[in-house]
Amino acid sequence: MSPHLPQTWLKLTQAGLYCEPGGFHIDPMKPVASAVITHGHADHARAGHGATLSTPETAAIMALRYGKDHAARIETAPYRQRTKIGDVAVTLLPAGHILGSAQVVMEYGGVRAIVSGDFKRRRDPTCAPFEPMACDLFITEATFGLPVFRHPSDTHEIGRLLASMALTPERAHLVGVYPLGKCQRVLCLLREAGYEKPVYLHGALQALTDLYQSLGVAVGPTASIGDLPKDALKGVLVLCPPSAIADRWSRRLPDPVTAVASGWMQVRARARQQGAELPLTISDHADWDELLQTIEDVQAPEIWVTHGREDGLVYALAQRGHKARALSLLGREDEDVA
Repeated sequence: MSPHLPQTWLKLTQAGLYCEPGGFHIDPMKPVASAVITHGHADHARAGHGATLSTPETAAIMALRYGKDHAARIETAPYRQRTKIGDVAVTLLPAGHILGSAQVVMEYGGVRAIVSGDFKRRRDPTCAPFEPMACDLFITEATFGLPVFRHPSDTHEIGRLLASMALTPERAHLVGVYPLGKCQRVLCLLREAGYEKPVYLHGALQALTDLYQSLGVAVGPTASIGDLPKDALKGVLVLCPPSAIADRWSRRLPDPVTAVASGWMQVRARARQQGAELPLTISDHADWDELLQTIEDVQAPEIWVTHGREDGLVYALAQRGHKARALSLLGREDEDVA
């Protein structure tokens, strides 16, 4: 075996995926000496590392969530800038998942390995689009790695929401969205669809939405419900974390139509579990067809699959002649973000 094949220098440890010649972990699940962070969701970005490298936007998100001193040394790199860590050249490429999300490109000994992080291929007005790059090894997520997951267009789902609002003007609409990424994306999609009224936000969504605004993402006018009486909330659109749909907080709304925006809304049992009268399939992850297209785009002779429906995607890739295996990373969760 060549000393520079990726399986000789990319290892699984208790903290996660470790790049041995660089001396760093990628999205480690516990504090480590050195970490490269793909994006700001809590199942990928954690506090307490000795040193971190991420995009400036991800660093800003981590500072908001964990404090400015979330790591002993915080380094940032814009997309496409090569950074040397140990003996490895690291480049961050857009992943299209949320603001600041990145693929991690590692080059060592003439070999290029890429960790996708969480990614999607759909256009998203809140973040840079995914950029495929040819490589020798591609490590892909597989959140929706089954053929049943083929997501409709975002404009179709936003259109369903606006149509429901037009049909029931006496009712409020309450949409469950994850605070980081999904909230701001839904706001921007609403603006693109022509919805100009203020959107009311649960307090848990405000700080990250303000951060997005400060980083140049225009989400349009938002407001807080505050002490507004029920009568004043007829016909309004309210965004909240999915967990708040069943809270006492939501009882102030007049007969709300409850919705959840997530790729999991394709699964009826998930929609019922989250109390979604109006399930909206809006995902921040690649669906089945996009996963397969991405594998073709990067032209990697070897594929490792993680974080999701690993076995299904590994089997499908083998049927198509790819060398693929499951890379079982513990501790990864959906965190209501899909």
